[in-house]
Amino acid sequence: MDTSNAWVDGLSLEQCQRWLSVLPTKRIAVIGDVMLDHYYVGSVSRISPEAPVPVVELERQTWRLGGAANVAHNLRMLGAHVVLCGVVGDDSGGAQIRELAVQHGIEPSGIVTDRTRPTTIKSRIIGNNQQLLRLDHEQRSPIGSDVLEQILAVLDATPQLAAVIFEDYNKGVLHQRSIPQLVEWAQERSIPILVDPKLENFFAYRGATLFKPNQKEASYALGTPLESHDDILRAGRMLLERLQARNVLITLGSRGMMLLDSSNRWWQIPSVARHVADVSGAGDTVIATVTAMMVAGAPILEAAAIANIAASVVCGEPGVVPITTASLLAALAFHMHPADPRAEALPSRQ
Repeated sequence: MDTSNAWVDGLSLEQCQRWLSVLPTKRIAVIGDVMLDHYYVGSVSRISPEAPVPVVELERQTWRLGGAANVAHNLRMLGAHVVLCGVVGDDSGGAQIRELAVQHGIEPSGIVTDRTRPTTIKSRIIGNNQQLLRLDHEQRSPIGSDVLEQILAVLDATPQLAAVIFEDYNKGVLHQRSIPQLVEWAQERSIPILVDPKLENFFAYRGATLFKPNQKEASYALGTPLESHDDILRAGRMLLERLQARNVLITLGSRGMMLLDSSNRWWQIPSVARHVADVSGAGDTVIATVTAMMVAGAPILEAAAIANIAASVVCGEPGVVPITTASLLAALAFHMHPADPRAEALPSRQ
């Protein structure tokens, strides 16, 4: 199979616009580890006399939604209605996450306050547009049954969910006891399940509609290096079988993605990134975009190819930023233009 091309045969910008126009009628739940991303941004012109470290002259601070909250933000910016479910502490960080969620139009009722733990905050120090240091303030212990019951109650009260995304960062919301209950809840209602996993609970999400690990996660989980094309293809088939998943999408960084389905079909989707400023949050954009496109009616290959374009957009921006409808459509138009040699078709399904 020739996998060198970069687009999907017959897919048009007009079709993508139609799918995006459907999203305001769709509601998606995101369940997982919500975080607050805090940026200290400044300039560096000297080294500290106290230690061989740069001195950052602070110019501004910014706060953004991170982790599962960033997935929710991506979905909302694409037009979907989003219910965000996770846990925060009884602190200023938790209040700020709720405030940012409301500002962005995300339903915050599933964000549960747990007074026994702090809000997860990632603080990044940026000097001269380069990340110099990251500080993580977090507690990774599993959430208690009372928090899980509150999340399930919110899901029960949410009508017409088109999909559920499990966004696992190993911070405690998704664990060996909570995952089976949440998966069972969705499966009993025939709600599609899409999973962005981490290593600790990698094989807990049996029966997922889409399972999206990155290359490193898949390699560690399977205990085998994934270096060649055949290695990755073999790993994808192993994951399909072990998880009884309908689709597996392995993200490969600069090599793009590999998509496999339960009918033993596979597609290589090459990277189309023109400029990479920061890969932070790219995985969040992929799971959000592929979910959005699928619930809007796109077939899985088309949804994955569009998500690949979306990832290239956010990689071109510093820090964790969401995709937007306007930026996605602009990127799609660029890659679909007949004069662009990359606007060619992927091979037909085999």
